[in-house]
Amino acid sequence: MGTGGAGRFAPSPSGDLHLGNLRTALLAWLFARASGRAALLRVEDLDTPRSSRDCADRQIADLAALGLEWDGPPVYQSDRRAAYDAAIDSLAAADLVYPCFCTRRDILQAPRAPHSPPGAYPGTCRDLPADRVAELTAALPLGRAPALRLRSDGRAVTVNDLLCGEHTGVVDDFVLLRGDGMVAYNLAVIVDDLAQGVDQVLRADDLLTSAPRQAYLASLLTGTDDGAWPAQWIHVPLALGPDGKRLAKRHGAVTLSDLSALGITPPQALTLIAASLGLAAPHEPVTPHQLIARLVPSALPTTPWTPGFLGRGDLVE
Repeated sequence: MGTGGAGRFAPSPSGDLHLGNLRTALLAWLFARASGRAALLRVEDLDTPRSSRDCADRQIADLAALGLEWDGPPVYQSDRRAAYDAAIDSLAAADLVYPCFCTRRDILQAPRAPHSPPGAYPGTCRDLPADRVAELTAALPLGRAPALRLRSDGRAVTVNDLLCGEHTGVVDDFVLLRGDGMVAYNLAVIVDDLAQGVDQVLRADDLLTSAPRQAYLASLLTGTDDGAWPAQWIHVPLALGPDGKRLAKRHGAVTLSDLSALGITPPQALTLIAASLGLAAPHEPVTPHQLIARLVPSALPTTPWTPGFLGRGDLVE
């Protein structure tokens, strides 16, 4: 029975998808399909200096080469600035937004409350008087503006993750809009998830610590203001290189293009990924649709995956 909701895969087009990205994409697609949800693709291209439409096109083509099809066309965050501005305006109308002039160094050097998480904003600019705001704004370099932060209530928010269990974080006054005018990830991702009916969030587990902030923001934007968002959270292990660091181009043949140069086809790459998840035997030809019935969340690996790069022989017979 379908839930009527949606899951999504949301890559940033700053480079070609590597095997770890493709593994997460497959899992996002499988979890959505297995639960009767729509499977959506969103291109998170807000960071315009690092993003390109050509890169997004290559990512979309690689996903199609693995056999992943999506419900509807991809949504590009670069087309949705009006929605993000409207969300900030809504929060500002409720006195939940304030300007911030702090640099990263200011934040790291400022005293903070005991037990505050690393990098938490200490509230330096939270209660600046209007005349001081005007003075600091006038002193900014040309083309810059103060960042805009959410005025949170500092509550601890717990999210229940299907694979990681409970995770609790204290929500600080996080950035909604950067000083250079770029919309912050935490705002954009929630505005889009709410707009698209997303109620299943699957992504790499390095983003688990962002979930409490995002759940809290979703509760504000939906008017519940209880710190809860009834989404299913699923944070999956990263793919790592042999050096134990996040998988990257420097680790060798990590993209479909790289593998193609070794004579390894996208279906063979799909087999490698599926086998790493325990969803296929080594060298077994599979399709994404065949894997839906094999998905058992409790049986998925809970540790990072380090794929081998020993050449064609470790992938195909």
